[in-house]
Amino acid sequence: MSPVFDEAKYRALLEKLEISEVNLSDLEKSIRLDSEFYSKAYLQLQNTLEKLKSKPLNEYCVSISDGNHMSISAFFSEDGIPYYRGQDIYNFFIEQSPCPLRVPEEIFNAKYMKRSHLHQGDILMSIVGAIIGNIAIVSEKFPAVCSCKLAIIRPQPAFKTIIAFFLKSSFGHRQIERLRRGGGQTGFLLEDFPQLQMPDFTVDFRKKVDSLATDIYDKYLQAINCYKTAEHLLLQELGLMDWQPDNESVATKTFADFQNSGRLDAEYYQPKYDDLFKRISSYDKSRLGDIVNITKSIEPGSEAYQEDGVPFVRVSDITKFGITSPEIHLDRDKYYSENLTPKKDTILLSKDGSVGIAYKVENDLDVITSGALLHLTVKNNDFLPDYLTLVLNSIVVKLQAERDAGGSIIQHWKPSEIENVIIPKLPMAIQEQIASKVQESFALRKESKRLLDLAKHAVEVAIEQGEDAAMNLLEGVKNA
Repeated sequence: MSPVFDEAKYRALLEKLEISEVNLSDLEKSIRLDSEFYSKAYLQLQNTLEKLKSKPLNEYCVSISDGNHMSISAFFSEDGIPYYRGQDIYNFFIEQSPCPLRVPEEIFNAKYMKRSHLHQGDILMSIVGAIIGNIAIVSEKFPAVCSCKLAIIRPQPAFKTIIAFFLKSSFGHRQIERLRRGGGQTGFLLEDFPQLQMPDFTVDFRKKVDSLATDIYDKYLQAINCYKTAEHLLLQELGLMDWQPDNESVATKTFADFQNSGRLDAEYYQPKYDDLFKRISSYDKSRLGDIVNITKSIEPGSEAYQEDGVPFVRVSDITKFGITSPEIHLDRDKYYSENLTPKKDTILLSKDGSVGIAYKVENDLDVITSGALLHLTVKNNDFLPDYLTLVLNSIVVKLQAERDAGGSIIQHWKPSEIENVIIPKLPMAIQEQIASKVQESFALRKESKRLLDLAKHAVEVAIEQGEDAAMNLLEGVKNA
């Protein structure tokens, strides 16, 4: 006698195991056979979105395309029109990208580049590599272009910001993770965008999110203006506000000059460096080595890199405004040390590659920095950490770094040279004014980031608990 099939027991068994039942029609629709694609977590996500009568993302968009596929690396320059790549999509506003590549106007206007021109309101998404799913909005109207490593999502006006916040939410990001393809070099295909599902949020909720997006951007602009005020105050006090370095390439030096510096390369003796030191000669000054203690970090080598563990911060992960989430990690048991983790008010200074980037750590960090980042700890009370960091990022130190580290393909700024960097000392009252503006700028950036996280969370609440709960959450912030 054949055993009787007990469907209830069968279903109960399935609940305990990572096993999913999928209809053949679903396989044919997705053209995916990998088991991870049909994991219970992803199927539950899909079920949640289907209950909300979600629609394919492209139905909310004017178009979805990608950027330039042509080889134009020979035309990259320091000046010109911004050319954004995948590594520029670490901030919510593309204008926050610190140093995009640039192309001449004639390349920007070339016929083959037209399709990759960016418009105000476009949403950019990284679609190649380890950072698939990073999102940025083009907030301003300005000429710009991007590479094929980025998707250009052009939303309908009624969905101008909700799409970006949805893609940044767990419901958007998990779908992107599910649909990514490939092994070593993963990618998200343009043809897969219609498989991304988004609920048709109400007009009222979308307008509320639009308003919050405006507040986020306003806070960001205020932060930029505060930082510029601090920079201007520093340059005004040093008499460098309108100064332009001398481009003269001929200088006359004595044999003693060569003996004192130990340098024979002509670039080291360009007149602009002498002009800088002459202009700051009337101010009190100190060597950087007399102001800070300098600590080196480690360089474990690429064979130690892994996906999990303690975050490993490299030069590419820092700007003068902060640290982006590192892609690389190290084995915590093998490499972690209290001496290698940056503490509050530690100044990180890059000495290799992009030399001279300085960032003051706001709080103790659970990360390890690469050997290309020095840790500076202020030991001289005549210099405030925020003031010193601003000077390190200013033209005063930029030119000294250029002089010392120039003349090679990959720049390397020796710690012995860094110790001898000259830092002008302004009166403490002026330093405090400058530091106050810097701190205000970082506080505004932090508030902008908080509101960004709130908007993303509100989208998740709207999906999980309903739009009324999400609206109440946003109203509570507005009235706080």
